[in-house]
Amino acid sequence: MLSYGEARQKVIEAVSARCGRPGEETLPLAGALGRVLGEPVAADRPYPPFHRATRDGYAVRAVDVRSVPATLEVIGEIKAGEAFFGEVGPSQCAEIMTGAAVPPGADAVVMVEHTRPAGRRVTVERSVEAGANLVPCGSEARAGDVLLSPGARLGYAELALLGQVGRIRVRVSRRPRVAILSTGDEVVPIERAPGPFEIRNSNSVSLAAQAAMVGAEPVELGNAPDRLEELRRLIESGLEQDVLVLSGGVSMGKYDLVEQVLRELGAEFFFDAVAIRPGRPAVFALCKGKPAFGLPGNPVSTMVTFELFVVPALDVLSGAPPRPLPLFKARLAAAVKQKVALTHFLPAEVSWADGVPTVRELPWQGSGDVAALARANCFLVVPETRLEWAAGEWVNVLPRRGTL
Repeated sequence: MLSYGEARQKVIEAVSARCGRPGEETLPLAGALGRVLGEPVAADRPYPPFHRATRDGYAVRAVDVRSVPATLEVIGEIKAGEAFFGEVGPSQCAEIMTGAAVPPGADAVVMVEHTRPAGRRVTVERSVEAGANLVPCGSEARAGDVLLSPGARLGYAELALLGQVGRIRVRVSRRPRVAILSTGDEVVPIERAPGPFEIRNSNSVSLAAQAAMVGAEPVELGNAPDRLEELRRLIESGLEQDVLVLSGGVSMGKYDLVEQVLRELGAEFFFDAVAIRPGRPAVFALCKGKPAFGLPGNPVSTMVTFELFVVPALDVLSGAPPRPLPLFKARLAAAVKQKVALTHFLPAEVSWADGVPTVRELPWQGSGDVAALARANCFLVVPETRLEWAAGEWVNVLPRRGTL
């Protein structure tokens, strides 16, 4: 049985090598948040486009304030965005504001708090080196430099950079469309009152949310009953999208029919179980050129396996490198002990008392306990190679997406 790391790598390799990308579209800058860039973006001019002051004060020649106190003539004032046509000569300076262009002749800025102004003269009380408190023209980027490359995911900093260079529209990868299909005769729509032995279709809600959170477009197909003909029809419909994600129907029971239908449709299977809990009976296949994931039906299992295996496939289909799992270390608040030699992802809560991350497993009743996961902000990861950990030891933690 594969480890979760091995299974995750198989997904990345198979989707990268054998699945086509969804294509590209051009969007207004305001609509590009979270999308993946499809073209290089170059600087339209040097940045900064002038020697930029980083402090309020006086633009000076450093040689004139080598010995302090030094009294200089103030030849003018320079505001950010305004032109200044003078030149700073010996024993002269110009009052300057943060963000303004340092004038010719000056090579440093003295901070205002280190001066004593008196009319058209100012006494400088602290010396500065050439280059102090200014950013040289072109030091951030030269005209024509590539600032963003295809495959970059556009966050707020990237959008600001696009705005800085005047890009009001940008070419991005189209969002992968994810068909979401739950299975099982016991599953009813969330708006319907369930019978005594039925459950509402919460998996479709959580999977659609997880898909949207990582930049994909969910396409909800509802629920397939445990009948081959209807399941086959809905799976074939799902394979018209870029990715198919099913929940339920992948264990060893008489009515677990997902793998049978995928096999009849010519699927190539890469794994049908992973050494994790929850989520052991997870399936990944390529069917009709599309990634198909069969996730366990229990809600926490579904959420964990989507994060581990579906997310990297969506990253690749978006045209971006797969994001690594954002594991970090935290100190155990209480001992943890597991019995089965699998990697365990336990609902947990991490906090930062005194700046030190501390994690505590939450009480839970197994992979159907959505209420416990809603109280959690992370998963405590217990590796299959070591199942007992003492309080105070440092362990791996996987954030629950969107909570930290």
